[in-house]
Amino acid sequence: MQQKNNTTAIIIIASLFFIFGFVTWINGALIPFMKTINELTESQSYLVATASYISFVVMALPASYILGKIGYKKGMSLGLIIMAIGALVFIPAAEARTYWVFLAGIFIQGIGMTILQTAANPYITILGPIESGAKRIAIMGIANKVAGALGSLIFGALLLSGIDETKEKLAGATLEETNVLLDTMADSVFMPYVIMAIALFLLGILIRRAPLPQVEATEEPVLEEGKTAKTSIFQFPNLWLGVIALFVYVGAEVIAGDTIIAYGISLGFTGEEAKFFTTYTLMAMVATYALGVLLIPKYVKQKTALIASAVLGIIFSFCILSTTGFTSVLFVAALGIANALVWPAIWPLTLDGLGKFTKTGSALLIMAISGGAIIPPLYGRIVDANKHELIAKGLQEADAIATASTESYWILIPCYAIILFFAIWGHKIKNWSK
Repeated sequence: MQQKNNTTAIIIIASLFFIFGFVTWINGALIPFMKTINELTESQSYLVATASYISFVVMALPASYILGKIGYKKGMSLGLIIMAIGALVFIPAAEARTYWVFLAGIFIQGIGMTILQTAANPYITILGPIESGAKRIAIMGIANKVAGALGSLIFGALLLSGIDETKEKLAGATLEETNVLLDTMADSVFMPYVIMAIALFLLGILIRRAPLPQVEATEEPVLEEGKTAKTSIFQFPNLWLGVIALFVYVGAEVIAGDTIIAYGISLGFTGEEAKFFTTYTLMAMVATYALGVLLIPKYVKQKTALIASAVLGIIFSFCILSTTGFTSVLFVAALGIANALVWPAIWPLTLDGLGKFTKTGSALLIMAISGGAIIPPLYGRIVDANKHELIAKGLQEADAIATASTESYWILIPCYAIILFFAIWGHKIKNWSK
């Protein structure tokens, strides 16, 4: 009976991961779309990622408090309804074609996702043995990234269809013609987000009736080596190192998924061609997640999977920097292989042994998702700085953007180096004296 209940719960939680995977990974299509309709620079366009992920800093600890008051199930329902409200904000944003209103809608959706993730991630981690936590989270990852691939394709087709023709018309348009073209393009978000809002509202109501078993982390006190009970989360070095590792990981994952379409366009691919590129990244992740489900923990330890992921991330990053054209795009997509098992492995390695501090530790890990708010815009600023430097040296603007976009991927290398440190040593450090 317990096994049956857990299987049902895993299916329900997987459906939630599907939902916020769909919503999260449409950012790859939104970034070039927003850049065009709001006439933005590269760094400004990546504020789409910032608005989405900064909500995890603002709401993670409040979300933990909310869940403590209303429980996991009601918390998940609340998260879905808030996401629906965020989707509705896109309607006045499109009417006004005002960037900050779009960002507000994305931020509100991020608040809903924060509550949803703060409930779902620790829930699935402690639903079974900690040794197989990465396996369960890998199953969640498959649902998340399949949804992301579908979302990227659907919204890429809806938002980026005709973007190249629109850009050509804008080049010779008057101010009035420009406004008409951009207003027409902005209106394409109306119907998709109305449908999304309705679906999220309905799911928010349905999840209240879902048969989810009650699970809690152990409330036993955690002891130091001298048998003294730990009294604070600041006494867990492995937790804080895990938070840092997750912070840089989410930044690297968002760069791999959200910059690849814009990167392809900068290399000369059309919007019609580039709209498929995020799907390449996500399908690479899905395939690697499937391997994780099969191999962890029976054949491969969580720690080993994390080490291999970090090493591959460093290798693929160097390959992006040393190649050009479609080959370079494929190496950005290949980061999906390196990224897939990082999230599933970091969660159980970090939460292991936290006992009654598990909920607070989970909230801190959710806050680490803010890496997706900070590192991708930093990549955008580096691209802008490199582009201006190359143009000053006499390079044509199109060539300068392509070269600057490629060279700026160096930012990934220190991210994967930090993950490698946590995988080899960081997760073992249970005491500051060591």
